Amino acid sequence: GGFILSLFATYGATVAVFQWGWGADIIGLHATGPILSFLPVLLVGILFGLAMDYQLFLSSGMREAFVHGAPARLAVMRGLRAGRAVVTAAGLIMVSVFGGFIFAESTMIRSIGFGLAFGVLLDAFVVRMLLMPALMHLLGRSAWWLPRWLDRIIPNVDVEGAKLERAHHAPWPDGEEPVDGGEPAGDEPLTRREARDRGEL
Repeated sequence: GGFILSLFATYGATVAVFQWGWGADIIGLHATGPILSFLPVLLVGILFGLAMDYQLFLSSGMREAFVHGAPARLAVMRGLRAGRAVVTAAGLIMVSVFGGFIFAESTMIRSIGFGLAFGVLLDAFVVRMLLMPALMHLLGRSAWWLPRWLDRIIPNVDVEGAKLERAHHAPWPDGEEPVDGGEPAGDEPLTRREARDRGEL
């Protein structure tokens, strides 16, 4: 859903500038015309790859915190805090690279550079680091809900190591040992620090 939002906004901005001439003077564009026929396909491929990279950087940290016992909303904050530097740096690099093509002599190159720069800017800083965490915070535990029939089909490879941690009773750092009788978040017990955060200890 976030990718579709970014893609449609990018299409609209590209048409507005290069076909309708809105703000064309800002980038020194003196003649407008139809959009390249292959530009939409190019934008879909590149923007989808970058959007999923940014999504993975953020949501994998959220998921890891959640399966290790953090409450759902706290897990969103931890994942965002862990991944925001990577997404910010990657987004700025890609926007700078693509933005450099906006001032090329060829209108074709300009439209490609503008579309990619605008799309990455919108997707990384608005969709991935603002809308997606806000939506997951509002959903809480429901963000990680999975139908039971689908949960049985999908293999659980335990990337985060939560089941391994439970099976081998790995030692907890100071202040992180589980609290007996604490309300579990997911399948994991609350830690003392998380229980204190929620006012249960």
